[in-house]
Amino acid sequence: MLYIGIDLGTSAVKLLLMDADGTVKKIVSREYPLYFPQPGWSEQNPEDWYRETILGLKELLSGFAAEDVAGISFGGQMHGLVILDEKDEVIRPAILWNDGRTAEECSYLNEVIGKERLSQYTANISFTGFTAPKLLWVKNKEPEHFAKIKKIMLPKDYLAYRLTGIHCTDVSDASGTLLFDVKNRRWSKEMCEICGIREEMLPEVYESFDCVGTLLPEAAAELGVSAEVKVAAGAGDNAAAAVATGTVGDGGCNISLGTSGTIFISSNKFGVDKNNALHAFCDANGAYHLMGCMLSAASCNKWWMENILQTEQYAEEQAHITKLGENHVFFLPYLMGERSPHNDPNARAAFIGMTMDTTREELTQAVLEGVAFALRDSFEVAKSLGISIESTKICGGGAKSPLWKKIIANVLNIRLDILETEEGPSLGGAMLAAVACGEYPSVEEAAAKIVKVIDTVQPEPELAANYEARYQQFRKIYPACRTLFQRNSSSISSLAGESCLHE
Repeated sequence: MLYIGIDLGTSAVKLLLMDADGTVKKIVSREYPLYFPQPGWSEQNPEDWYRETILGLKELLSGFAAEDVAGISFGGQMHGLVILDEKDEVIRPAILWNDGRTAEECSYLNEVIGKERLSQYTANISFTGFTAPKLLWVKNKEPEHFAKIKKIMLPKDYLAYRLTGIHCTDVSDASGTLLFDVKNRRWSKEMCEICGIREEMLPEVYESFDCVGTLLPEAAAELGVSAEVKVAAGAGDNAAAAVATGTVGDGGCNISLGTSGTIFISSNKFGVDKNNALHAFCDANGAYHLMGCMLSAASCNKWWMENILQTEQYAEEQAHITKLGENHVFFLPYLMGERSPHNDPNARAAFIGMTMDTTREELTQAVLEGVAFALRDSFEVAKSLGISIESTKICGGGAKSPLWKKIIANVLNIRLDILETEEGPSLGGAMLAAVACGEYPSVEEAAAKIVKVIDTVQPEPELAANYEARYQQFRKIYPACRTLFQRNSSSISSLAGESCLHE
């Protein structure tokens, strides 16, 4: 039998076809637009997701026996707000995970409602990217839209709805809404009251490997597959990537170097960082995980390469970087603000330490190192909790760079396990579909069978020591710039207000 994993990313949907043994048979990727209506805003049209997914599924199945498809599931960008009216039509463009407009709402939640209460209700505090503050923003700034809301969806779950007609989500994705009682794996009645919504406006919650239903007849007919194809709930992108890397069970670690960057630590027990610097979420395996998330990771390198250097020759630009641990230039990777551990939507990217002899290669190296240092910030929080991490898996587009993997191994001073297949959430989605169809009895057994480590990157003592010194310098830069970021944001807001008055 064949299983399909759909990874609804920020810039593209990636579709993967896997057989029962876990062999990847084909991969298709289709892009769609990303809109920035105002500085710090980030939106997409859910119809673009669905259109490109259907076209991608048709391309994916070309050359294969469609009748062999048994199951479909998802990984996908988390936290996005999709709101539907009474006709299940999209009310406004989706507000994405990397959108920074909700500073006022986050301040209300964290300071008026209070972080302690939020942590009690949801195991987390409010971050600008989370779904609950987006709901409050719509309530405060677009009351005409808020009044029309019949259903509140997350991005990947909108695809599931279009394919099955069922309003559903999974525990891992729901965990990132700030509307979910993570410990008890159910919607929080208290948070619904705070946000002014009714619980029935939220989708039904499933475990990631649960079958939520089968394809609608019209969807099956369009794709040329059986209407009996099972659709599993799937998982948020990082939880799905953790499945694909075998980061299930107690004490596993995975770094995802995608558009955003994360450190994902799986645990059989529920636990919360006392400062809520790391997210405490449900995972796709029926247990829990801690996660540190930076908003801009591989997207920093993409911005630097394509927007600034105006090239797509990534490997060529990295080929001449040889002086690791010696760079005098630092890069703060906060292009969209930052989440873990700073929780600062006003944070911004910056190069620091340039001189007249600074080279193109040094700036490229600084971008790669800046992302690694920011990942280390979350790593340090995990270590402060007494968690010992000696190795990690790694996945995501940035993980295809040997240089970047070497930098990360030495900045964190741990072993990186390199996987045979680095397909991240799309593979995780296909594996969850296989479990939902009974191909494997559990997520852990699927991972044990499918995930294979083929190489490792070991830290080098001298290089790791050099990077330790560099990191200790890096960690002082954000605190020194924080007030400047806040003042700059206030100035921009003030100018924008004056501009509106003049109009």
